[in-house]
Amino acid sequence: MIYLVTGGAGFIGANFLNYFVPKQKEDIFINIDNLSYSGNLLNVQNIEKYENYFFRNVDIQDYDGLKHVFNEWNPDVIIHFAAESHVDRSILSPLHFMKTNILGTFNLLELAKHFWKNKDRCLFHHVSTDEVYGSLKESGYFTETTPYHPTSPYSASKASSDHLVRAYCHTYDLPVTISNCSNNYGPYQFPEKLIPMTLSNFLNGKSVPIYGDGQNVRDWLYVEDHCQAIWHIIHNSEIGETYNIGGNNELTNLEVVHVLADILAAFTGVDPLKYLEQISFVKDRPGHDYRYAIDASKIKNILGWSPAESIQSGMKKTVKWYLDHQDWMEKVSSDEYQSWLKLNYSDREVSNG
Repeated sequence: MIYLVTGGAGFIGANFLNYFVPKQKEDIFINIDNLSYSGNLLNVQNIEKYENYFFRNVDIQDYDGLKHVFNEWNPDVIIHFAAESHVDRSILSPLHFMKTNILGTFNLLELAKHFWKNKDRCLFHHVSTDEVYGSLKESGYFTETTPYHPTSPYSASKASSDHLVRAYCHTYDLPVTISNCSNNYGPYQFPEKLIPMTLSNFLNGKSVPIYGDGQNVRDWLYVEDHCQAIWHIIHNSEIGETYNIGGNNELTNLEVVHVLADILAAFTGVDPLKYLEQISFVKDRPGHDYRYAIDASKIKNILGWSPAESIQSGMKKTVKWYLDHQDWMEKVSSDEYQSWLKLNYSDREVSNG
């Protein structure tokens, strides 16, 4: 099988490739990524040696660049991770989210429709978010039939791309599946997100900002669990199906920071109260959704998947990884590295094999 993985240098895409490239040596994996600020080749440097892995520096907004990749490989499966995903950035700069998340998805669908006219055993898997459903109150869960009610430019752009994927399935018989996941955490997450930012600031003695009173609730999913769920969907699902993927781990943002302080303290020997003194409550984000919670019973009952990691086991693995890779954290967020990326990987292809 030939897998085209979009956004494979980003957080979830890189974890997917790092897990499956070494395990599936008979399959070919093509990673396309535009290497924006959060897409880093450092995330996939451990698999560059494998002969079944290839990288192409392509932006999904670039139809001609994508077409070149399709002409070269004509993939059997597209796993579409590539997206702008930071809510705060979508509030400040929504246009880029519309172009990447909507136009980029449209480009991929159009090319798949064209190249797969006479092709068997092909699939477009679209990776989306639970944020398309809007906000929950104190009780209840998102199911696959929950009406869409996006409340940020980011979630609206992802809801639009979900609808596009379903429309191409219905109108053109394009073979698709969709997954909507809860908040991911784990290795290689860019330091702007809550967990790596908190760990970095704890270690460097900086303030840890928390929106509002810290009582907003999210369901937390370890990234490797998410990747395995996607693999189950790709290989076992009926065409046209949607699955919610959750970790069964609801915590408030403040609880997450407390868990991180306790686990980090166990590694460093520092009193966790010293870390908690660094918490600073800041003005809440505009339109901040109160609670997300996933009902993942469909994927468990139909495909047999459930998360392997508890919040304690997953967070312990995550904290250890960031402690062991503090140089990665510093490098990917440095101005020098971002300049190096632009200089060395602008408008050219990189491959091995």
